[in-house]
Amino acid sequence: MKAAVLVRKGDARGAFELQDLPDPVPGQGEITINVELSGLNFADVLARLGLYRDAPPLPLVLGYEVVGRIGAVGPDCGTLSPGTRVVAMTRFGGYATRALARSYGVVPLPEEYDGVKGTALATQFTTAWFAAEEMVRLHEGDRVLIHSAAGGLGTALVQIAKRHGCTVFGSTGTPEKLDYLRSIGVDKAICLAGTNFEQEYHRVAEGKLLDVIFDPIGGSFTRKGLRLLGSGGRMVCLGVSAMVSPKPNLLRSLRSVLSFGFPHPIVLILQSKGIIGINMLRIGETRPEVIQRCLRECVTRGVAGEFQPVVGGVFSAQDVAKAHEALESRKTKGKLAIRW
Repeated sequence: MKAAVLVRKGDARGAFELQDLPDPVPGQGEITINVELSGLNFADVLARLGLYRDAPPLPLVLGYEVVGRIGAVGPDCGTLSPGTRVVAMTRFGGYATRALARSYGVVPLPEEYDGVKGTALATQFTTAWFAAEEMVRLHEGDRVLIHSAAGGLGTALVQIAKRHGCTVFGSTGTPEKLDYLRSIGVDKAICLAGTNFEQEYHRVAEGKLLDVIFDPIGGSFTRKGLRLLGSGGRMVCLGVSAMVSPKPNLLRSLRSVLSFGFPHPIVLILQSKGIIGINMLRIGETRPEVIQRCLRECVTRGVAGEFQPVVGGVFSAQDVAKAHEALESRKTKGKLAIRW
């Protein structure tokens, strides 16, 4: 098989090599997939920069989801059979013409459904569903802030929050994306560039506090966000993109960690606020039935048209470095994918 192998950490240019590797062989509860499309996620950028502690050692094939056809099926995989078109969540290994997946992370995908949108229904929409539907409960009229709302995960969270009748505040790092945020249903769009985040929120929100914050940025945004939560408010931490830098270094990483602040449980009790951290790899390892449930829900709603993933760009396998640069630049909208 062909694979885009991460051979060195750091800058995207020079980090990847297209290599011929042995085809994966499915074991118990596993299947192999002949890959049509590989999805990209910001966690891939973190792994490339050496900031994702769960990443295997180099050389490494990144990738958390694929769309393609089942090639081979191991024992105990239920009714999954070769030739079926599927969307699958992979634990790395997705940047390849053949990928290995656990059967609980595989769901059939109709032939007519757009494959790039299908990749978005996996990691990003499934993470959003788990965060918004299983870890918190949204109600009509709730005030919800979604950071990085123009990305694939943010777009999914906006759609889920709007289906509950929430008032959605969406942030972006560039003013060019403000109109896009409004077009996908964000009620109050906030540009973080060159502004005081807290002051800007209070300006557009007329001083009212939030019920839920979905935060994939981390750092000082988490600390400041906690001050914007009202009693009963929940902070859902989904990532640490604030730690990403073109030239990562230990001192900058330490500053980023310290900028989160040190919320104490007693303070959270007194203020009646909560902090929730989400790592879908851990959920897959310990509660695979949750992955299956959430992925099936998202595929069902995507195929029915209730969810509308936004395609931000499709790259060839030879241009995987360009795809990473685009994702790292934070200038993209929606889902990025690699076509094999």
